[in-house]
Amino acid sequence: MNDLKLITVIVQRGKAEKVVDAALKAGAPGATYYYGRGTGVRQKLGVLSKLIVPEKEIILIITKEGQTDSVFDAIVKAGKLDKKGQGFAFIHEIDRAIGFLEDYS
Repeated sequence: MNDLKLITVIVQRGKAEKVVDAALKAGAPGATYYYGRGTGVRQKLGVLSKLIVPEKEIILIITKEGQTDSVFDAIVKAGKLDKKGQGFAFIHEIDRAIGFLEDYS
């Protein structure tokens, strides 16, 4: 199975469910999300660092190659990722995988 992609999305805490719902509606077979803590930009802002919440939600979505673009576009729209400070998303190629169900019914 070499036609799989992994979409990773990092958003502010409390935003993951909206993003996951949009991904599922766009054809994603499922998603996993968990909590994380961001660091880096916040430390460089000094007083303004209070505006950036360090708690994040990380979302992992595996898609087949043919559905990746539509799922990614839905994620960007739902998470408002085209606006600064809302989070970011990226796509990985998956070389090998096991346990991914071919038939979702």
